[in-house]
Amino acid sequence: MAMSSLRRAATLSARGHNSNMVARGSFNGSELSRSSLVHEKGNFRLCSGILENYLLSRSYSSRCSNFKSSCLWSRNLSSNVGARSGEKDNDSEDGLPDIDEAAEGTVEPDEEVENEEFYTEGGILDGESDSVGNRSPGNRVESPLSVAIIRAPRYSVNNILIKWVEEGNPLGRREISLVMLNLRKRRLYTKALQFMDWLEANKRIEFLEHDYASRLNLICKLDGLQKAENYLQKIPVSHRGEVVYRTLLANCVTSNNLRKAEEVFNRIKDLGLPITKFICNQLLMLYKRVDLKKIPEVLAMMEKENIKPSLLTYRLLIDTKGRASDISGMEQIIDMMKAEGLEPDLMIQCTAAKYYISAGLNEKAEAVFKEMEGDDIQENYVARKVLLPLYAALGRADDVGRIWEICKSSRRLDEYLAAIEAWGKLGNIEKAEEVFEDMIKVWSNVSAKQYIALLKVYADNKLLSKGKDFAKRMTNDGCHIGPVTWDVLINLYAEAGELEKADSILQQASQRTENKPHYSSYMTLFDKYSKKGDVQNAEKIFLRLKRAGYVGRLKPYQYLLQAYINAKAPAYGFRDRMKADNMHPNKDMVAQLVAADALIKSQTSDLFD
Repeated sequence: MAMSSLRRAATLSARGHNSNMVARGSFNGSELSRSSLVHEKGNFRLCSGILENYLLSRSYSSRCSNFKSSCLWSRNLSSNVGARSGEKDNDSEDGLPDIDEAAEGTVEPDEEVENEEFYTEGGILDGESDSVGNRSPGNRVESPLSVAIIRAPRYSVNNILIKWVEEGNPLGRREISLVMLNLRKRRLYTKALQFMDWLEANKRIEFLEHDYASRLNLICKLDGLQKAENYLQKIPVSHRGEVVYRTLLANCVTSNNLRKAEEVFNRIKDLGLPITKFICNQLLMLYKRVDLKKIPEVLAMMEKENIKPSLLTYRLLIDTKGRASDISGMEQIIDMMKAEGLEPDLMIQCTAAKYYISAGLNEKAEAVFKEMEGDDIQENYVARKVLLPLYAALGRADDVGRIWEICKSSRRLDEYLAAIEAWGKLGNIEKAEEVFEDMIKVWSNVSAKQYIALLKVYADNKLLSKGKDFAKRMTNDGCHIGPVTWDVLINLYAEAGELEKADSILQQASQRTENKPHYSSYMTLFDKYSKKGDVQNAEKIFLRLKRAGYVGRLKPYQYLLQAYINAKAPAYGFRDRMKADNMHPNKDMVAQLVAADALIKSQTSDLFD
């Protein structure tokens, strides 16, 4: 596909902005140039190819849609990095569980899952996939060695492996791959790393580049980027190729570490390693989150390197258009993708539909729903679980009921979860509870993830009493309380105005070493403190975010500054503070800074009146 065929696909129809503003992107040598994007008025001086289609107007600020995704999956990377410290705050006055570290072997999948392209071809992780959502009741693939490691105390993996080998059991790549799959599915990264450490130390297999990359990935998750880089230097040069470096890059992207990601990318270029679709998509993923103005640079590089966009590339670009409320640009990208022979997959259809709903274009959303249903919704299992919450977002209770009646006979776990979410969106709590109770009767081994679906319904509908009672039930039923549960509980209490309790949960959660709280958990409280003008607690959350490794994002600075403005308190030195952190305000924050400066001037003038 010639990338130049996308030339006019994405001209933005931004409201209130000059349509003559266009973007020019370039790469200077092997470096990502921070200043290479130039806006010019009246001249269409653009890089050729895809960049010409992806004109960025000034409407691309940090503004994004408030519509929560109805898709039941994500393609972002997840990460659990390092140990954190803090004071333990025990609180059991209302009978809710303290957030104690649960026994390993229980599962609470993160809301974010591994990138769909992260592992490919060869190595220990060859062929891994998590098909939990497609299982039938009672069907789970586990090996005896996997079970033994999962059930063992955390730091006894070596003993399990020694005994396994002494008893004459096989330990080839097939067995190793299955163990790694099961450990990753349960987020048991500590045990997975111990397992790989033992394999490498005892030379049970000859490590390939993908095996080194797998170990590097685990070190990133558990010990951070610096230790991972130290390990990379110990990998034999012959195995220190594109797969290893792209693994490090992907983890930099996961951490939203812009500086380190660009540093790793430039190292890839300097070493003459191939620039692949995966690497370009990782950069697009990063810039979509932290620096939209750099997206044209990546597109220009793809044109220069003759790298064809993949479906993931289109997904990222379409999502970026939708978040900027540029529905016309989103549609043009989709049209051009079709013109190049690529049909939108279910995820792209889902993304387009949710932005149509967000923009109030219900008829267009319904047209997408019809495409998603196809000729026979009874046979179209994959679409059913996505359509349930999407129909609910449009308030279409009849369609939710129609599809749920079809789903009942299949008894698929993810369809139960989609139905719980859908009825919750419609405010039909009784129906959501009915689906949940039916699910746990059919599925005897449900995990915390399934309980969380109903807990979210209570939180979203601000049913504090029901939510508290259900959280007690979760612990009584042996559910693991982890990051997703913390996030829902924090939201539940915060929305009910019980900020002290929400803060207590976050404080306890931040002390866990296996998993850290989600970014959204901090931001839920941050938003409340900001609106109240509670500068002291806002500063506290800001510091906790940094300690948790959530750096390089502008929103926390906006929340913190707004807390000062709402408190009518002068934010002395705030610009210098941002400059020291290498943060640059967008248009919205410039307005905040002006308001903060006016407050300082007002306070100062009062001293001399």
